[in-house]
Amino acid sequence: MTPTHIEHIGIAVKSLQDAIPLYERLLGTPCYAIEEVADQKVRTAFFRVGQTKIELLEPTSPDGPIGKFIEKKGEGMHHIAFAVGDLPGALEEVRTAGIQLIDAQPRKGAEGLAIAFLHPKSTLGVLTELCSHN
Repeated sequence: MTPTHIEHIGIAVKSLQDAIPLYERLLGTPCYAIEEVADQKVRTAFFRVGQTKIELLEPTSPDGPIGKFIEKKGEGMHHIAFAVGDLPGALEEVRTAGIQLIDAQPRKGAEGLAIAFLHPKSTLGVLTELCSHN
């Protein structure tokens, strides 16, 4: 597996309404998209920083993954996402290498991406997402 670039960095926040103005000032760029991913119980907001994006993640339910993350750890960095050309092939490659998968098959993520997560127990405590446009 050879990532092409860091696709985005996910940051868990309690409120997009509060966080968007802060990140617009911090990054000097406007939020360009807000999207809800209902099956993941999250609303997302995106910013471009060069080729990389910052993705703010607001829980829409306390029992969703972001709601649980904030309850346990508070707001902050949630994951790093790497773009790959062939997501199913990349998943097979990392699985064969002994890395534990959260998602054995790609699923739909924000911005029309196909996504899959690797378990942080296998990636030195960092929740890692692989994503592709195909």
